[in-house]
Amino acid sequence: MQIRVLGCSGAIAKDCRTTSFLVGDRILIDAGTGVGDLTLEEMGRIDHVLLTHSHLDHIAALPLMLDAVSSLRRSPVQVHALPATIEALQAHVFNNIIWPDFSAIPSQASPFLQYQTFSTGELLAIDGFEIEVLPARHTVPAVGFAVRGDSGWWVFSGDTERNQAFWDRVNTLPVTNLVIETAFSNRERDLARRSLHLSPDTLAQELAHIHPANRYPIYITHTKPSETELIMEEIRQLDGTSGSLGPHDIRWLSAGQTLEV
Repeated sequence: MQIRVLGCSGAIAKDCRTTSFLVGDRILIDAGTGVGDLTLEEMGRIDHVLLTHSHLDHIAALPLMLDAVSSLRRSPVQVHALPATIEALQAHVFNNIIWPDFSAIPSQASPFLQYQTFSTGELLAIDGFEIEVLPARHTVPAVGFAVRGDSGWWVFSGDTERNQAFWDRVNTLPVTNLVIETAFSNRERDLARRSLHLSPDTLAQELAHIHPANRYPIYITHTKPSETELIMEEIRQLDGTSGSLGPHDIRWLSAGQTLEV
């Protein structure tokens, strides 16, 4: 199984695209600005969009993508999310003010978009993939995901702060690689705490939960473009042989990468 990184930045700038991952050809996890790098044909093949939460950097491309492919499709795109996330989309995006209500056009019987709810802890079967909904701690209801591949599970934390329940579950899975957010540097640790994001110091606390017998690549995502170099340097300092993180196999995630699972 291949997972294509369309976007993994915490904000936009040249060559920085916000969170979105393409699983195979037909499943999108989050719909940040990275979706815009897909061709029209590639977007037209997407049947399912799974959202971690309702924040703009994770949904920004969804209404534009649906508009682009609506005339190419014979069936609605299925948007899977927590009930609270769907309520936010209905109230604030697809509300006939910001954007048309694609769940009701061209008709209620044959819409461009259909909503599917899930709950934390649920195991989804979508297009031949097993996808587990993992717990996250954020300022709005949020989740992460684990996707089962040929050799194990790809795990994505979503936007989250410290989260014991996440590790309780992840430590039971044969993980092939972990994508985890670290949105702010340590100098912004107070802002990270208030906005329920991680900084290198709290990342260290989180990675300490990984069972000592488990070793897999750890990819850092959602860094702010203005702080990416600082964040990665702070992580490297913590992850030295005698550091509090590790050592771990920690890497920076970038748009355009393809992860094998």
